[in-house]
Amino acid sequence: MTNGTATTELDSALEKHRTELTGYCYRMLGSSFEAEDAVQDTLVRAWRSYEKFEGRSSLRSWLYRIATNVCLDMLSAGNKRARPMDLTEATPLARAALSPRPDHTWLEPMPDARVLPSTADPAEAAVAKESVRLAFMAALQQLPPKQRAVLILREVLAWRASEVAELLGTSVASVNSALQRARATLAERADRGDGAAVSDPLDEEQQKLLERYVAAFEGYDMTALTALLHEDAVMTMPPFDLWLAGPADITGFMTTLGAACAGSRLRRVEANGLPAFAHYKPDPEAGGFAPWAVQVLEISDGRITGFHCFLDTKRWFPLFDLPLRLEAEAD
Repeated sequence: MTNGTATTELDSALEKHRTELTGYCYRMLGSSFEAEDAVQDTLVRAWRSYEKFEGRSSLRSWLYRIATNVCLDMLSAGNKRARPMDLTEATPLARAALSPRPDHTWLEPMPDARVLPSTADPAEAAVAKESVRLAFMAALQQLPPKQRAVLILREVLAWRASEVAELLGTSVASVNSALQRARATLAERADRGDGAAVSDPLDEEQQKLLERYVAAFEGYDMTALTALLHEDAVMTMPPFDLWLAGPADITGFMTTLGAACAGSRLRRVEANGLPAFAHYKPDPEAGGFAPWAVQVLEISDGRITGFHCFLDTKRWFPLFDLPLRLEAEAD
């Protein structure tokens, strides 16, 4: 076998793991861009040190060990990605102000295709989707980094405690203790009602709810939208730390500070295992529609409970392979 052939085969073998490694790093870091950087670093390190890989573990386990070390190094600064409701109280509409915080503050959205490997097992697919939903991701960010790694490896990826102990260079007892503490933290957040009940795939009722949502939003019909929102619904708009609670404040915001979104168009995308849309706003200067937000929706009990608008379109629309404008539809 020539060196060129060996290099090509190694590149191919490493590349097969990119999607699942990106999912792992995303869960660890809470940032789509940092996750992709971490995976690239992992694959480069693996390629450079492959001659030292003695095959005592599988290539996959070895890559996860490298990826874990990369993520732990990146998390050593102690930054925790968050959602607006993790940082402040809800703001009444009368005091709503758009105050941005730095990009590194926020939990970021991620296209499903970049983090969810294809699988023929519906149960495995459902667990993978649940583990990248915004509420679960936000809960993960509250865990110390090593607890985070243990929980993801044990609960999401179904590794044995002995495998995790070997990867982290610790004991099985230490892994089990870390898992117990991590579960307790997540259970506490679950008791507060964080989360979404979304079928996989969406059931007929949920599909109809989304159709009504698109019609209400594109028609900017606040009466129809109010009927779709849960009484405890929240709206967030990173990079702004403002978040609103309840249909009255959400629709009130949309008809005041958000009034320029009237006449918008929505296009379906797949993000964080949840229903999501690319939001294009009318462009009064150039005509047509300009990118405005990636919306990620949480649904529970037949209503929308979370309405999360990620506004940094120069970052999100290329990540989701979305066009940077829509032309006006012909009459």
